[in-house]
Amino acid sequence: MIIVLRPDATESQIKHIVERVKKLGLKPMISKGTERTIIGVIGEEDVIRVQPLEVFPGVEKVMPILKPYKLVSRDFKRENTIVNIDKNIRIGGKRIVIMAGPCSVESKKTLSKAARAVKRSGAVVLRGGAFKPRTSPYSFQGLGEEGLKILAEVKKETGLLIVTELMDTKDVKLVEKYADIIQIGARNMQNFNLLKAVGQIRKPVLLKRGMSSTIKEFLMSAEYILSEGNFNVILCERGIRTFEDYTRFTLDVNAIPAIKNLSHLPVIVDPSHATGKWGLVPAAAKAAVAAGCDGLLVEVHPNPEEALSDGSQSLIPEKFNDMMKEVRKVAEAVGREI
Repeated sequence: MIIVLRPDATESQIKHIVERVKKLGLKPMISKGTERTIIGVIGEEDVIRVQPLEVFPGVEKVMPILKPYKLVSRDFKRENTIVNIDKNIRIGGKRIVIMAGPCSVESKKTLSKAARAVKRSGAVVLRGGAFKPRTSPYSFQGLGEEGLKILAEVKKETGLLIVTELMDTKDVKLVEKYADIIQIGARNMQNFNLLKAVGQIRKPVLLKRGMSSTIKEFLMSAEYILSEGNFNVILCERGIRTFEDYTRFTLDVNAIPAIKNLSHLPVIVDPSHATGKWGLVPAAAKAAVAAGCDGLLVEVHPNPEEALSDGSQSLIPEKFNDMMKEVRKVAEAVGREI
């Protein structure tokens, strides 16, 4: 349920309502918009019948949220959420944020070369996995903390921010120390203990859609993070599993406007995992920008033939630069910028 406050509601009135909600055993979440302040209430709403909140000073009306996801919903917050990564990088506004780099952190030399190349082409966030969830237990699993340290070194050299994956609750503090954005991968989208753990910190979280998950399930996973107090969530469409087997997955372009209609959270797209073929990545990226995404997450490797993971879907720096030129044109056509 949401409590819509009057435009002239005072801070003392808001504080009183919040305290009363807590006494009822419910969890209040305050959202301050440009015109109104809204308090989202999480918990068993039947108790409100005992203590109607409409009578409190400063309250305009109390409305139920019928969707199972409450805090993620547009009903809770009408304005788009802007996730601030640092003072210069904000995801969810006019600017489309580009995140690029190799699938895995393999070595300092390779990562540094990739980072410098993607920065020249317009990327502002460096992607690279230190911990890698793989289908086969015999595949490269990542360098772990060593990989995080390499990411930090390259960040210092290039000024690029870092997005990297977290796989286990025991590594939350470790990854939080190095990452500017913590990625929760598709395989962990419904790892609810992990979602709660990143919900208890304030670091931005990039949540990838599960390969067989509906939009509703995707938003419910995001709800876990927000319900713990972390509203710095970025949703990532990365393709879903369908009967088509020519591509690795099927990019659900529909999901971009659909999610934006249902939720206030920013949406980015991973065209590399969605297609699985480097030659299809530019077209998928342009389609995502045209559909209204807030960012792209692209795999780029200086020598894909020697990549330890996902070489077949990684662009070489020259192809990434070509793609960026085309993506900029699409962004300008739809009133956005890179």
